[in-house]
Amino acid sequence: MFGRKNKRHTTIDTLVGPNSRVQGDLQFEGGCHVDGIVQGNVSAEPQSESAVSISENGTIEGNVSVPHVVLKGTVRGDVTASERVELGPTARVIGNVYYNLIEMAIGAEINGKLVHGTDTRAGQAAADGGESGNAGDTAKMPAPKIATGAK
Repeated sequence: MFGRKNKRHTTIDTLVGPNSRVQGDLQFEGGCHVDGIVQGNVSAEPQSESAVSISENGTIEGNVSVPHVVLKGTVRGDVTASERVELGPTARVIGNVYYNLIEMAIGAEINGKLVHGTDTRAGQAAADGGESGNAGDTAKMPAPKIATGAK
C-alpha cells in the first residue's frame, strides 16, 4: 500500500497441524503456520524475512520472537516482532508485545504491555530470558515516554 514493498514470506515451510502438539522450542526459517499447540518458544532470526501465522485455533504457550507475526489465535507469552505484528479480531496475547509496526483489529486482546520501538532487542532479551509476566522481565525495559500538555 502507498508504494511500500511487501516482502513478507508467503510460503509455508513449517506447519503445525490442527491435531498436532509440539512440546519444546520451535526454531524455523521462512514461513511457519500454527493450527495446533506449541508448548515452547517460537523463534526465527530477527534480521530474516521469516513470518509466523497463528490461526484462530492455534495456541503458543511460550514466547514468540519472529520478524513478522500474524496472530488470530492465542499466545501465552511475550511477542517480539522486529518488523510487524498483525492482530486479527480473535487474537489474544497474555504477555507483552514488542513491535516496530502494529496492525490491530477490533476485538483483539492484549493482556500486557505494548512496547513500540525500532530496536526490539530489549523485547528479545526479555523473551530469551525466561517466562513472560515475571517482574524481572519488564523491569529491564525503559520507561515509556508520555507526552503531556505542560511545558
